[in-house]
Amino acid sequence: MFAQARHQRIAALLEEQGRWSVRDLQARTGASAATLRRDLAFLARAGRLVRSHGGVTRPGLGGAEPDFERKLRTAAAAKRALAAAALALVPARATVFVDAGTTTLEAGRQLLGREGVTVYTNSLPLLAEPPGGPARVVALGGEVRPLSRALVGGLALAWLEHLRFDVALIGASGLEAADGPSTTELLEAAVKRAALGRARRTVLLADASKWAEPAAVRFAGWQDFSDLVTDRRPDRAARAALARGGVRVHVAG
Repeated sequence: MFAQARHQRIAALLEEQGRWSVRDLQARTGASAATLRRDLAFLARAGRLVRSHGGVTRPGLGGAEPDFERKLRTAAAAKRALAAAALALVPARATVFVDAGTTTLEAGRQLLGREGVTVYTNSLPLLAEPPGGPARVVALGGEVRPLSRALVGGLALAWLEHLRFDVALIGASGLEAADGPSTTELLEAAVKRAALGRARRTVLLADASKWAEPAAVRFAGWQDFSDLVTDRRPDRAARAALARGGVRVHVAG
C-alpha cells in the first residue's frame, strides 16, 4: 500500500472510531512498525490526528487537542494577565525564548514592544506579527505543525543546541501535581525540553483550569522550572509538589 493510501486508510479509521491503538492500526493497514510511526508523525504534523502513548485520537475528540483559533479565543483576558505577570520576570535587554502556544503568544506580543530584548521563537503567529517594534525577533527553523502553528522537528532542535537564553517562557496543555506539565505531541515536547535546557530562568505559563488534566506527553518535571505564572493559587497537593521542585508561584492579578 502506498503512503497516500495508508494515510487515507488511517484517516478513515479515525472517522469510523475516534481512538485506535498503534497495534490495531498496524494490523488494519498491514504496515511495518517503522512505516506506521512515520505515517502517524506525518498525519500529526498535518493536524489530522493527535498522538498519545500507544495510540492516536481523532482531533476534536474529548481529550484531544483543540484547534489553534479556538484556543486563541478561550480566556483571552486571563492570558493577557498571565503574560503581563510573566514579563515582570524578564530583565532588561534579555534574550528570551517564547514557546509556541496561545498564552505564550500573548507574552511574546507584549515583549515585542520592549527595547533591547531579543526574542527567539518557534511560534508562527508571533513571527507573523507586524514588524517594526523595538525588540529583535529570531525564528527557529523547523517543520510547520499546522494544528498548533509551531515549528518543530530536527532543524528546530539543531538551532536550540547553539543558543542560550536568559529566560524561557513555556506553555503546557495539562498540569499534574505528581508528574508536572504535559503537552499533546511528541515533536512539541522535544522543543520545550530543549529550550528548558538552554535557559537560566525557566517560566511556565499555565492557567488553573489545566490542573488535574494531564495531556499525553510529559515534557518536564517541576524541578525543571524556576517559576510558575498562573491565575489562581494551586491546591495543597500542587503547592507541595511545586515546593519540592523549588518552583516560585506567581498569581496574576
